[in-house]
Amino acid sequence: MSHGLRAGDPARLGGYELLDRLGEGGMGSVFLARSPQGRRVAVKVVRADLSHDDEFRGRFRSEVNRARQVPPFCTAEVLDADPDHDPPYLVVEYVEGPSLAQFVRDQGPLGAAGVHSMAVGVATALTAIHGAGVIHRDLKPANVLLAPGGVKVIDFGIARAFEATSRHTRTNQLVGTAAYMAPERFEPASGQPVGPAADVFAWGAVVGYAATGRNPFGGNSATDTAMRILTQPPDLTGLDGPLRELVGRALAKNPADRPTARELLDGLLTAAPSTSPAQPAPAAAVSPAPTGAAGDGGYPTDGAGSGRRRRLTGLAVTAVVIAALVSSALFGPQLLGGGADRDPVGSTGNGTPAADGPTSPAAGTPSPSPSPSGTDRTRAMLSGERRVLLHVVQIDRDLSLPFDRTLRVGDGTGPDALFVLDPVGVDYMIKSLNPDVAHQPCLGVKIDSAGYASLVGVDCQPTPATVFDISRDGWDDKGRLAYSIINETYGVLEWNADEKRLHVQEQGDAPVGTTFSLVDRGAL
Repeated sequence: MSHGLRAGDPARLGGYELLDRLGEGGMGSVFLARSPQGRRVAVKVVRADLSHDDEFRGRFRSEVNRARQVPPFCTAEVLDADPDHDPPYLVVEYVEGPSLAQFVRDQGPLGAAGVHSMAVGVATALTAIHGAGVIHRDLKPANVLLAPGGVKVIDFGIARAFEATSRHTRTNQLVGTAAYMAPERFEPASGQPVGPAADVFAWGAVVGYAATGRNPFGGNSATDTAMRILTQPPDLTGLDGPLRELVGRALAKNPADRPTARELLDGLLTAAPSTSPAQPAPAAAVSPAPTGAAGDGGYPTDGAGSGRRRRLTGLAVTAVVIAALVSSALFGPQLLGGGADRDPVGSTGNGTPAADGPTSPAAGTPSPSPSPSGTDRTRAMLSGERRVLLHVVQIDRDLSLPFDRTLRVGDGTGPDALFVLDPVGVDYMIKSLNPDVAHQPCLGVKIDSAGYASLVGVDCQPTPATVFDISRDGWDDKGRLAYSIINETYGVLEWNADEKRLHVQEQGDAPVGTTFSLVDRGAL
C-alpha cells in the first residue's frame, strides 16, 4: 500500500532517491527508492533516536556484514547499507507480492500444496540465514512475501542489533511479535540461549497460520498468547499429514527438541503435500494481490492499483521453490553430495556421481538429486566463473589477502576477501580478486629460513607451491558442505590457534582439523 512521502521525509539517502513510504515498524521506516543505476529497491531507515548511539551502530554494522553473506535465495537480498549515515539505513531487494499476512486476510488460508511450498521456501531461507551466522528473530507472516517467483523472507539482519541495545527498548519490551516468539524469548532468566531454534519455532507458527488462518497459540491478548506459548500445546487442528508432525516438532517448548532448519528441509522434501477435504489445494494456491502489506512489513507490487492479479498454482510454486533450493552453493549438501570422507569435488565416496542423492548427516535421509540449475551454479564456482569467500569453519572467519600479500582472516566484507578458483587439471589455483594488490596474486606456500610453511600472495603460475586440492570433508555446524584444502607438496591448510594464523602442515595420519565453506559472492 502506498503511503506517500511525509513532510520531513528525506528526498535522498546516500545515492538513493526516495519515491514512496511503504510502511514502518519498531525499528524504523521502509521506503521505496531508486538506486543510482535506476533499480527499484527498498530502503529501511533506522529510527532517529538510534542515530547517535555508537553501540547500536557497531552492532548494526556487524549484523549487516553477516546478512550480506546470506545468499539471495528465498530472501530479499541485502544490497547496501551505511551504518555511519545519519540516520543509518539498509538497502534490500525490492520484492513484488503480498505478505502472507495480507494474503490470508484477503483470501483465507492456503491450500495443502500452497502451504507445503511456502513451508519449503521459508525453511530454505532460514537454512541460508542460519548458515551465514544470522538469526532472524522476527519471523512472522508479515515478513514472508509471496512473490511471483517463489517465497521471499524479509527483515533479517538488524533485529539482533536493535534488541541487544536494550536501553532503547521499553521495560520488558522484546523485538518481535508475541504470537511467533519461542518460549525462551519470554524467559531470558531461564538461561536458555536465543539461537536458530527460536526461528524454527517461528517457522512452525507461520506454517500453522498459513494452513488454518490462525496462530497455533492465539489468545485474546499478547499476554494471553505468551502464556499459551509457555504452558499450552499448539492447536494444529486443520493441519494434516507429515507436515503436521514437522510443525509439532518445530513448536516444542525446549529448543533442543526442535529440528534444525536443514532438518526441516530434509523432512519437507521427503513428504509430499496432502490434500484433505477440509483443506483442498486450490487451482491458485498463491495468488499475489496488487499491493503488498506495507503496514506490516510487505512491499507493494509494481503496477499497484491496476487490479490485475498474477496467479500461480500451488504445484507450480512448489516446483519453483524446490528448483531454487538446489541452486545455492552455500548450504545444500545435495549440490555436491558425499559423506565425511575426503573425496574429490564432484564425486561421492563410492565413486558414484554426486547427483545420485547423497545422505544428509543431519536427518539421515536421502537428499534429492540437484536440478540442472543447481549443478550449473556449483560447477560455475568450481570453473572459475564466480567470486567466492573462503570461510574457515572452525573459527567462523573468512580468508583475506590484503595489500601486503600476507594471508589473514577477517569478517569477509572487504574486497581483499574475494577469490576465484582457477582450475588446473583436477586441482585449483586460488586467485585473489583484491584490486589493491597488483596483478591479483594467487595463494602460494612460502618456506622461511626456519622451515615454517606459510601462505602468501605469489604470481599466478601453476607450480607445486600454488596448486591445491579441494576435497569434501563433511559438513560444518551450520549445515553447509565443508572442504579441506591441501597442497600435495607441502601439506594441508590448518589453523594454528596459538599463533592465530593459517599455516601449511605436513599431512600425516591425523584427520584434517581445519575445513572451509565456499560462499558464492556472485558472477565475475
